[in-house]
Amino acid sequence: MQKNSTQPAATSAAAPVWQSAAYTLYRDSLVQGRNVARAESRTTLRSNYQSPANAFQSPQVTFKFSLNGKDNEMPPGQDHSFVAVPRAKQPLETPVIAFGQQSVDKTPVPANTYLAPNTPLKIRLDLRPVLAAFEQQGFYQLYNGQKLYKQDLKHVFVAGNTAPLSWDFDNLINKSGLELLDPDGNGIYETTVVLNAHSDQKTTAAQWQKTLDTSALPQYTSEYPLLDALYNLALEEAKRAVEPDGTFSTGQEWAGVWTRDISYSIILSQALLQPEVAKTSLLRKVTPQGRIIQDTGTGGAYPCSTDRIIWAVAAWEIYQATGDDAWLRTVYPIIKASIEDDVPNAYNPATGLVRGESSFLDWREQTYPKWMQPVDIYQSESLGTNAAHYQGNQVLALMAEKLVQIDVARLARERAQRIKSGINEHLWLEGKGYYGQYRYGRTFQQISPKAEALGEALAVLFGVADEARAKTVVASTPVMDYGIPCIYPQIADIPPYHNNAVWPFVQSYWGLAAAQVGNEAAFMESIAAVARPAALFLTNKENFVASNGDFAGTQVNSSNMLWSLSGSLGLVYKGLFGMNFQPDWLVFRPFVPQALQGPRKLTGFRYRQAVLDVEMTGYGNRIDTITLDGQPLPDAAVPGTLTGRHTVRIKLVNSAPESSYKTTKVAHHVAPMTPAVRYAAGQLTWPPVEGAKAYQVLRNGQFAARTTETTYSVPSTESYTEYQICVIDAQNYESFASEPLAQEAQKHYRIYDLGVGAAKSSKPYKGFTGQGFLEISKTKNTAVTIPVTVPAAGLYTIDFRYANGNGPINTSNKCAIRTLRRGRQLLGTIVLPQRGVEEWSDWGFSNPVLVRLEKGSHLLSLNFEPANENMNGEVNQAMLDYLRLTKLD
Repeated sequence: MQKNSTQPAATSAAAPVWQSAAYTLYRDSLVQGRNVARAESRTTLRSNYQSPANAFQSPQVTFKFSLNGKDNEMPPGQDHSFVAVPRAKQPLETPVIAFGQQSVDKTPVPANTYLAPNTPLKIRLDLRPVLAAFEQQGFYQLYNGQKLYKQDLKHVFVAGNTAPLSWDFDNLINKSGLELLDPDGNGIYETTVVLNAHSDQKTTAAQWQKTLDTSALPQYTSEYPLLDALYNLALEEAKRAVEPDGTFSTGQEWAGVWTRDISYSIILSQALLQPEVAKTSLLRKVTPQGRIIQDTGTGGAYPCSTDRIIWAVAAWEIYQATGDDAWLRTVYPIIKASIEDDVPNAYNPATGLVRGESSFLDWREQTYPKWMQPVDIYQSESLGTNAAHYQGNQVLALMAEKLVQIDVARLARERAQRIKSGINEHLWLEGKGYYGQYRYGRTFQQISPKAEALGEALAVLFGVADEARAKTVVASTPVMDYGIPCIYPQIADIPPYHNNAVWPFVQSYWGLAAAQVGNEAAFMESIAAVARPAALFLTNKENFVASNGDFAGTQVNSSNMLWSLSGSLGLVYKGLFGMNFQPDWLVFRPFVPQALQGPRKLTGFRYRQAVLDVEMTGYGNRIDTITLDGQPLPDAAVPGTLTGRHTVRIKLVNSAPESSYKTTKVAHHVAPMTPAVRYAAGQLTWPPVEGAKAYQVLRNGQFAARTTETTYSVPSTESYTEYQICVIDAQNYESFASEPLAQEAQKHYRIYDLGVGAAKSSKPYKGFTGQGFLEISKTKNTAVTIPVTVPAAGLYTIDFRYANGNGPINTSNKCAIRTLRRGRQLLGTIVLPQRGVEEWSDWGFSNPVLVRLEKGSHLLSLNFEPANENMNGEVNQAMLDYLRLTKLD
């Protein structure tokens, strides 16, 4: 490797501590190609890292236009293209492209021609066909059959593949320069973007030097100066992450306190490191009604997002670390009330699972097929969120037992067991050796076979997986050269953030799961995968691109990220030293990979009323001897009643763990595009999908056929039937299933118009189907009675056509929620998520509630009940067009 004055030299004569195909870890340095990070001391790091994000970019730009930040111009896979190479020194600009009419630039690209830095490109759109339709009929019909009404057009954007363009439609409004405007009012919309901007060629600081006094926090030393320096970097950033008001800062780019961020950070290390800040932060995330706050998210947050329960696990971790009984009494009623609301809103008694989007994976298009609306995400049952709910109920049971609330404990354990059984029955992939990402669909569901890293780790750590299955999960889940990606394989045409990305905090949970099952290879690899980015970037970044290890190129990336730094510290405390906090004990279960053998110390560690200095030698995960002040320590357990300063000495048996060292390393892989399928006259048809080896037909969520054609003849049937298509590629990875299509659906349902009579709303919204529509809110029509006639006994679904223009589909907190009953009988919860900012003429369907009905007349009611409070607290509103009753059998 060539050296210069800015490159810290690695010790070439030293033997590597650990290496992979991508990078090498030494005792005092880390080398990744020409990039070198080096510990000059335990408080000083140097790095010459340069982001490759802008090197060798293709000049071919693909893009499409977007109305109101939705993917609604052309079918998936059908894009415009433009070759951004100089043309006789003329400014680059696209032709004027009519909305909905594909424009393909066939300019040949010479070999070794790349996108030049700071390339301005004017993009021009002819929106006159849309505007003319507005004048003629009041709406424009989009390619997917939806109607966009004139009053609902708010913004015109461009989305694409080359920064600053992005395929993240939900967040186009937050990206500068991507909105097209028509300043002269001629119907031609324009914007100019600068491609391959030098400002995008981000670098990190060349040096980190410790400047804050962290002497009050535990001090760590070993024979590995680089890892020691990274510990001190994380310790300093942990102190810097405390705001003046005593709460945690989520990250340099993220203001405010976020429920999941602080909770996962507290579990990893902050409960034991900064417990008072942890307490203050958690209590900041409680509603005035004493419920855990669900962060803003898909479709107006709760209950489309339901991972707030991880708060309970963090609260319990604080109790175990501190033994604070007052804290236990404070948090217990909050957890109990939150779960009691979750049960009717999100628990599915048919599967035992909890509905709601994947925990922490809260950017819709990053982990779900584009056809899935927020209500579809609400109906999904995801691995990580269910693992969190399992543990949340376990925590409630443990707290209730401490407080002698025996009935509460019993019910909580029963719920936990149902969730655990549901995960193992409905999400386990026997052929792959790990759990599936989630169950998804509409009336019928199937499992997404993607691996989901955080959920896999939590299933192991929380004991959802039994011992044998846990070992299999760690050995089998796909891992890439730079770490474990959030999901695998990746989604086509989605930029890195959760897709094609590694998050260090997830890697840390994965590392702790590996340590728990004794998988030394996976544990050591996790330590290295967390150390590499921190050493090269000289901060604990939020994420990085899984395929190349770079911090630039993800949609958002923050330095000094709370859960990343907490994971780095957690791998020391809970991984190497094996600190396992329990209500009455601190138990040591250390695990030192052979590559990191040697003496190490952790001094000044505060455990309740005691201060511990811990010294450890050897490697492996079996203790030879452990003493407290020179006396044997039974069961390696320090009592919670200990006071004063003490010394713990641990000697490990120098032996490799007995369990498997296996990990499953995989190359970067993008799954096929989700097909766009149509049904007409007994035939399913879809365009060919690039890379397809075969197509799989699903009937009612189950395998029906496999074909190499792009058509499928649907057998006639009298029963309600839904079809979907999955694409299978040459490596046998599959796409997401296409949007469910019902075969001759109109034969199976009855419509009950709700916009009739005196209750009909006078608001000027369009797009309803009958005489009008009904407004529901916290003050209007809080109880709606709907008589229905059932022609024959059988299994039915009940859903509602509705509009909710109180917010975008990807953020805010105004999802409307109602309870559906037949008389006093609870049938289910109706969820009416946001569909767009002030888009009150954009109509869609609620979730379907499954119910068995007898022939005859039934009186249904849609009520606003206490459990239906959303996270906004004031606005809980929607417009109802009609109730739909669909017979399934």
